[in-house]
Amino acid sequence: MRVLFQSRTTLFSVPGGDTVQILKTKEFLERLGANVAISTELEPDLADYDLVHLFNLIRPQEVLAQARNARRQGRKITLSTIYGLYTEYDRKARGGIGGLLSRSLSTGQTEYLKTLARAGKNREFHRGTLQYLRCGHLGAQREIVSLVDVFLPNSEGEKGRVLTDFPGAAGKPFVIVPNAVDTHLFDSEATEIAPELEPYRGCVLCVARIEGRKNQLNLVRAMQGLPWSLVLAGKPAPNHLDYYEQIRREAGPNVHFHGQLDHALLPALYKVARVHVLVSWMETPGLSSLEAAAMGCALVVTDRGDTREYFEDYASYCEPDSVESIRAAILKAYERPADPRLRQRVRQEFNWQKTAEKTLEAYRLALGMI
Repeated sequence: MRVLFQSRTTLFSVPGGDTVQILKTKEFLERLGANVAISTELEPDLADYDLVHLFNLIRPQEVLAQARNARRQGRKITLSTIYGLYTEYDRKARGGIGGLLSRSLSTGQTEYLKTLARAGKNREFHRGTLQYLRCGHLGAQREIVSLVDVFLPNSEGEKGRVLTDFPGAAGKPFVIVPNAVDTHLFDSEATEIAPELEPYRGCVLCVARIEGRKNQLNLVRAMQGLPWSLVLAGKPAPNHLDYYEQIRREAGPNVHFHGQLDHALLPALYKVARVHVLVSWMETPGLSSLEAAAMGCALVVTDRGDTREYFEDYASYCEPDSVESIRAAILKAYERPADPRLRQRVRQEFNWQKTAEKTLEAYRLALGMI
């Protein structure tokens, strides 16, 4: 089976959870015998491929052009929807003119303006952007949904959001493909701790790109006065540099910035940490939370998105807009040991082998092989 993964043009220049998802899914699909290539082009020649796998319905400016191209060339289309809405963050926590506009506009209008801003500020302007601007945000999403043959959400909750917002998806096949961890890489027993990480043993850790949606500012505020180090591993998103500078200004001496780390270096960092915190306004459910759980960390998360579907009652939950709630959840998680059943659940249920198997099932469904 020959598959082309297609994603946003900034997939590698501004890496995120979707970057890891794409690379690891490719790796484990190839172990099952599939031939997988990755492209950020809008209209590649698809003669060498049986099927196109697209990613991220939230950001349709590339996906629309890629889906249209696949349909023109007669290829089946699967879509990992990664459909988590940022509406609550936009209306409650986004600052500046963007926040003011979000509080008076619809979600689709807000996302449309974000795309315009990225096109101008980050030079993310291409033929796909033009197609998107002509259709509008919701129009682009609806057309993508109409072109997709099989949907691959990460959870039942995400499937429900897609069906609620896009009735045109009803009647089409859905295959739940969970987010996952590499259980060989994230293996606590096999991970050695470098001497330079020893000062952070027992720390509170947050592995995430630094941006408003990930909510590190409230995390820094919640950690003020607590006796443990906070380690932030991730680089600031291009459009959130002011947010990053505000975090730097408010960070106390117990906050340590590690920037973007190679994925292979993360297991040791998780191993020295006691608690991993990801207090995002939306996660489906957050790869770093899964990785941290696989390494034996206690978890602090919000219930925005699909976290409860993955972590059930094993995590400590908090409200993203409440510093007091975040602080209380950190204290609760720190004072009780991580439940070994969480580590076992993640390693058994949410590994890339199972993700690849479910993805291959979706491909066979799209190609009429089952």
